[in-house]
Amino acid sequence: MTPSPALRAPGDLDRRLEEHRRALTAHCYRMLGSPFEAEDAVQETLVRAWRGLEGFEARAALRSWLYRIATNVCLDMLKGGERRARPMDLGPARSDDPGLLQALPDVTWLEPIPDALVLPRSSAGDPAELAQAQETLRLAFVAALQHLPARQRAVLILREVLRWSAAETAELLDTSVASVNSALQRARATLADHQPTTDDAPAWLEAAESELLERYVKAFEQYDIDGLIAVLHEDATLSMPPYDLWLRGPEHIAAWFVGIGHGCRGSRLIATRANGSPAFGQYRPSGPGGSFEPWALQVIEHSDGRITGINSFLDTARIFPLFGLPAVPPAE
Repeated sequence: MTPSPALRAPGDLDRRLEEHRRALTAHCYRMLGSPFEAEDAVQETLVRAWRGLEGFEARAALRSWLYRIATNVCLDMLKGGERRARPMDLGPARSDDPGLLQALPDVTWLEPIPDALVLPRSSAGDPAELAQAQETLRLAFVAALQHLPARQRAVLILREVLRWSAAETAELLDTSVASVNSALQRARATLADHQPTTDDAPAWLEAAESELLERYVKAFEQYDIDGLIAVLHEDATLSMPPYDLWLRGPEHIAAWFVGIGHGCRGSRLIATRANGSPAFGQYRPSGPGGSFEPWALQVIEHSDGRITGINSFLDTARIFPLFGLPAVPPAE
C-alpha cells in the first residue's frame, strides 16, 4: 500500500509529523516519567515513521499510526522494568536531620516537564480537553502511573487518557479485547491505591490561584516563615530530588527552611509552568559576592486555597535549559 499523496512530499510529511509532536511527547512522558526520555522516544518514533512510510496505509489515521509507533517505542524502553518515583514513594516522611540526606541517581526520579512541550497553545483546542490534559500530566498522576507494569500503563493511558476503544487498544498492542479489559481493570485498582484523592469541583479561578502564588512568592523571597506557613496546607509536603528525604506538615517545612535550608534566604523566584501546574525557577544568592545561582525548579501543587506540595528539583544543569530558564535571574 503506497502512502497518501499528501505525505509523499518530504516537506509536507515534516509538517504533518510536527503537528503531533506535543501530543506524542505528552504520551511518551506519561509512559516514561522523564522529559528527556520522552524526547528520545518521540525522536525514535519520527525516525520509524519516516522509515515505515512506504508501508503506511493511506486509509489509516496518521495520528493512530504514530501513537502505535510511540507506544511500542516506550514499551521497548521499559523492558528493564525500572520505574521512576517521587521521594514520597520510597519511604515515610522524616525529620530535617542532615544525616538522613541521601542522593540517588537521576534515573530514580520522576522528572518535571514544561507545559510548553506537552500542552496545546492557550489559543488552540477545547478548554475541557486542555483541563483534562493538565490533570493527566500532574506529578501525582504520572507518579501513580509508574506503579503499573508497562503494558497495563499503556492500556490505561490509551483507554482513559486518549479515549481509545478497547478494540483499537487491542489492535495496537496485538492482543485481545478481553485482555485489554482485564488489564484496564487491574490498572484502575492499582491506580486507586496510589493516586491521591482529588476534588470533583471545577478548577480554581485564575485570579484565586494567582493570589495564592503571589502570597507564596512574597513570603519565600522575603523569607517570611510565618507568611510561608500561612499558605501551606496542614498536610503540605516538601521534597528535593535527587535526595530521598521528604517532609510533611508546615512545622517540619518551616524548621527545614530556618535550619538546614537557611541558604534559601534571599532567593529569587522566576515563574514558569510544569506538569500543568505553576512552577518557579529558584535562584539562591550563593555565588561569588552573593551573586544568584540556579538552585531548584519548584513545582507547586495546591488544593482548597492552600499549597499542598513544594517539589524542588535540584538538577538545574539539566532542567533549567529544558525550561528556558536563564543562568541568572533578570535584574529587578
